[in-house]
Amino acid sequence: MKRLVISLSLALAVSMVSAGWCKDPAPQAKQLDKANVLPLALDDHFEFRKTKLFLNDPKTFTPTEDPMIIFERDRINFGAVTGVDRAARMGNYFTFFWRCSVKADVTIRLEYRQENLGAYVQAREISYTGAKGSMQTDFKIIGDDYRQDGRVTAWRALIIENGKIVGLTASNLWD
Repeated sequence: MKRLVISLSLALAVSMVSAGWCKDPAPQAKQLDKANVLPLALDDHFEFRKTKLFLNDPKTFTPTEDPMIIFERDRINFGAVTGVDRAARMGNYFTFFWRCSVKADVTIRLEYRQENLGAYVQAREISYTGAKGSMQTDFKIIGDDYRQDGRVTAWRALIIENGKIVGLTASNLWD
């Protein structure tokens, strides 16, 4: 009986993996050497729905009893045991919720400026093939990038399709 249960459990696990029930890892952002200028062709099929920003730096923390802020700090710092671990997680976290109503190959680009670099614009991108529906994209400017160049002072996020900007959202300080 035990062998039958073990065999069935193993068969179920193999079928779950082969059926694609295991979630693929999230796509990783790649740093661009230069943020090239793209033409603006806004399209109603693509839109940013919501933006979540979080700065994880103990120097900027203010005492709070807001459970949502406490939870977000704890979630980001979960597992950081040593000072080196905590320092590696310090920085800016961006989460963009966006939607496309047609199936398309798109790239989400975050362009940003940091306080120690002045007007110099940096960019990171994540590409999606066949994206349709509600999506979420996460970017992190953390660790050495944050410690050396400072916090992000201005940013904009773009949805790019076929080399054109079809969706856009930006901070108030972006010009």
